[in-house]
Amino acid sequence: MSTRKKRRITAEDLYRFELIRDARISPDGNYIVYNQQRVNKSNEKKYSNLWIVPTRGGRPQQFTYGDQVDALPRWSPDGKSIAFISNRNDEQQPQIHVIPFEGGEARPLTALNGEFGSLEWSPDGSKFLCQFRKKDADALARQQDEGKKKLGVITRNIERVFYKFDGYGFLPKERWHIWVIDARNGRGTQITDGEVHDEKFPAWSPDGKKIAYISNICDDPDLNYSFDDLFVISSKGGKARKYQAPTGQKLYPSFSPDGKWIAYLGSLGPGNWWRNDGVWIVPVNGSKPAKNLTDSYDIHANPITINDMGDPLPIPPTWSHDGERIFFQTSEKGNSPLRSITPDGKSLETVIDLQGVVSAFSLDAEDRKIGYLRGEMLDPCQIWVQDLITSHSRALTRVNRRLLNAIDLGTMEEIWFKGSSGNELQGWILKPPDFNPRKKYASILEIHGGPLVQYGNFFMHEFFYLAANDYIVYFSNPRGGQGYGEKHAKAIWKNWGSVDYEDLMAWSDYIAKQTYIDKTRMGVTGGSYGGYMTLWIIGHTKRYKAAVAQRVVSNFVSFLGTSDLNWVFEQVLGDKMPFEDLQKAWKHSPIKYIGQAETPTMLIHSEHDHRCPIEQGEQVFIALKKLGVNTEMIRFPEEPHGLSRMGRTDRRIERLKHILRWFDKYLT
Repeated sequence: MSTRKKRRITAEDLYRFELIRDARISPDGNYIVYNQQRVNKSNEKKYSNLWIVPTRGGRPQQFTYGDQVDALPRWSPDGKSIAFISNRNDEQQPQIHVIPFEGGEARPLTALNGEFGSLEWSPDGSKFLCQFRKKDADALARQQDEGKKKLGVITRNIERVFYKFDGYGFLPKERWHIWVIDARNGRGTQITDGEVHDEKFPAWSPDGKKIAYISNICDDPDLNYSFDDLFVISSKGGKARKYQAPTGQKLYPSFSPDGKWIAYLGSLGPGNWWRNDGVWIVPVNGSKPAKNLTDSYDIHANPITINDMGDPLPIPPTWSHDGERIFFQTSEKGNSPLRSITPDGKSLETVIDLQGVVSAFSLDAEDRKIGYLRGEMLDPCQIWVQDLITSHSRALTRVNRRLLNAIDLGTMEEIWFKGSSGNELQGWILKPPDFNPRKKYASILEIHGGPLVQYGNFFMHEFFYLAANDYIVYFSNPRGGQGYGEKHAKAIWKNWGSVDYEDLMAWSDYIAKQTYIDKTRMGVTGGSYGGYMTLWIIGHTKRYKAAVAQRVVSNFVSFLGTSDLNWVFEQVLGDKMPFEDLQKAWKHSPIKYIGQAETPTMLIHSEHDHRCPIEQGEQVFIALKKLGVNTEMIRFPEEPHGLSRMGRTDRRIERLKHILRWFDKYLT
């Protein structure tokens, strides 16, 4: 028997992990199609292909091949074909492809210029419903003229308030609209149009005659954020009908099987980010206003448990075939289980209860099985199936299993402790491989972004990497995040840097009391809102001996209008511009307190970060330099705000090595 010692995880293991991004069960419940992503180290590109796994068990089989991105796999209603979006013929222009399930070549169906945001077969299998955005005319002209292509963009004429988006860049002038595409010849019909409004999240009615969608039809939707409405339009086009529903963000409508109701996800607004997303329903005949079925349960009906290996994929509320229950994902106390509720809201049940996250899920045509993508603390993603009669679940894939079997990740301990107000808080302590309880360890506090997300039972490569280098890594969900009810989420609304800071100090106090912790060697890091809190901490306490502040918000005065979220970010402090309430904007800016900082601090920022622009980090770097505080700034060209999760792999690796180097310098 082999007694070979397991190794520790490395930064370079990011090249070795393969990730599942989407999964759909076949109508007969016998197979699941999914797309699996890999990294090509030689050119730093990420490719994905389709795979098939039988739900009765058996070896998964690769279904499509090649160095391209195959995504959004969708079974035809009869289960004989799979449609998907692929860039196999043109790296810059994906198209709809259809492939027979019994075998054969994938056939390109469309020849459109633009972007696909969704893809769904019609109930009879004759058409596709898409959210599609055409390419701008000037971009097309450059594409077709080599001279113009070489010269590139000459100028940008900005008229709309939301003109850029993180991870995308500058937005086109064209808007998202709804298209219906013939499944035989690929001819497309644009159902909605307009230069100002987007139409998103289209969904078929059961008879294929109607389409539900979400749109903000204010005169200037950019200045009336989250004033979304629900609409239904004929699948042939025409005038749309608007439904009675409270103001607020709305997502993912879906018709009941009898076509009499529409369910969707939504929150009350505008501007109340702390509100739970709920499952709402409204009658198609318009006889009643929309009703929030989950309001009395105080749960967030969206999977927002974060990790650095691919965020969970939200799925529209999914009706059982008899219309008696609606299935939906939630985020609760560090997990994202799957729940179901009756259309009257009186019966809430847990369908898949787990220490982990239910990402993409789907039901077969008879509600006998549910296929789903499951992430856990020690495994980023696997395909599972559950028998809905017996509630028995089983894993169908072993992606990354050989890699993970060779690695000692250390040990994770879940903790419940008291916050600064006697409130119950959840946290986790990750101990290194070969942990010795008689040894004194340096430690690193990790703070999540958002803040309206949660840490939880979900694989975080960064945490295991730091633990592999003999650090105690600890993380928690202080007040201000979601997953613990609206009171918890609202606690810092208009008041960042208050009880969130107090809860983090209570968590650090708890950790410092552990016999294996060296209180003189404690570090802190976080990104986005976590970067904000890292800066807040070094300006308010000297207990940490090193800090790494990433993609930070530092100055709410200069932050005005520079984020892709634009003026909407002002809502977190009371929806007043700095020139309307300069004192409040300055009071909650970490840069105000930077003069008290003595902690050696590394700044990490991406140069194409449109969420928290790099000037926010530059201010801190220069301030610390002037103060004589040890500091470095690490800048990543071309990368967005989400570098740690979706960036180029070599840059993700360099980021991790810089973080480790800084903590090693000051904590070991």
